[in-house]
Amino acid sequence: MRSPAMTTRNVLFALAGAAVLVLKSRYAGPFDQLVNSYAGNFAVSFALYFAAVSGTQSTRRPRLAAALLTLLAVSAFELTDGFGFMDNVYDPFDLVANAAGIGVGVLVDLWTGRLMNKTGARGTTSVT
Repeated sequence: MRSPAMTTRNVLFALAGAAVLVLKSRYAGPFDQLVNSYAGNFAVSFALYFAAVSGTQSTRRPRLAAALLTLLAVSAFELTDGFGFMDNVYDPFDLVANAAGIGVGVLVDLWTGRLMNKTGARGTTSVT
């Protein structure tokens, strides 16, 4: 069972990904064409991974299940041009950006999970 702190972490990372999606059009710096073309794919995939990992905790391998489900969803969106009713233009590099967002999500999940477990373990030890 996932702790309330981990659930909060997942929600915050999902919201961070959504914020990048919303704010990417305001970016005007180095590689702005690259950011405007692919940051949305990366951010949505990252956000959806954290939403999915909260829902896959009852599986044997929640991270793997979340990563595969997210990859399936975002790839289906790309390959069907927005499921046929949403605005999307197919670009093969979108699939790479989606996979990268999920991959970074898994790495952030592993890293922050370990940090939270270490902090939690230190917080529960008593000094006599």
